[in-house]
Amino acid sequence: MQKTAFILGASRGIGLNLAQQYAADGWRVIGTARDDAGRDRLLAAGATCWRVDVADPASVSSLAWQLDGVSLDVAIYVAGVMDRASASTPPTQDAFDRVMHANVMGAMMSVPQVAPAVEAAGGVLAFISSQMGSLHNTQSSDAALYRVSKAALNMVVRTAQHDYPRARMVALHPGWVQTEMGGGNAPLSASDSARHLRHTLAHLSPAQRGQFLNYDGQPIPW
Repeated sequence: MQKTAFILGASRGIGLNLAQQYAADGWRVIGTARDDAGRDRLLAAGATCWRVDVADPASVSSLAWQLDGVSLDVAIYVAGVMDRASASTPPTQDAFDRVMHANVMGAMMSVPQVAPAVEAAGGVLAFISSQMGSLHNTQSSDAALYRVSKAALNMVVRTAQHDYPRARMVALHPGWVQTEMGGGNAPLSASDSARHLRHTLAHLSPAQRGQFLNYDGQPIPW
């Protein structure tokens, strides 16, 4: 039976590579994009594209009816934005809203729309976080707002897992990746990151539900 993967934020970078790899392995892939260019990249990868803006509550709320009757073996929330200002620079309201809406609010709104379809398959619901959201490992104030948003995203995973026990939910650090956000000096390609993430999700045990994991499956302290 063909498996189904749903990727929120699949138009470029890690999300697009995940879509390409799942499709190449024969999965049915549904990806989301905000614009025509992203849609075209997804269609070229062999995926179905839905137009969704995770920072728009009305757009996210449409997922429930689109997923009605669908079982998701894997769902991955990849969407996110960066802000590089340190803690010494107060965030503007626009910056705060842009980062927190995409990285946190979109994730929180997606959970009740997507998790029932994941539970129907006994599947995995993953959220791309960052080790920069680890309170234990914080040794710098750079990208302070981004760090705060990823720490909040980790709590989304921890709390939501209790409401959807038949799904395995995890927060995943994808590594330092050669994307628009990670930059060209990053040691890991988007393709390699996606490959590692897929392997980790495919071997996720029930005991790892609600955990914060590195792309290779190793735990990261909160």
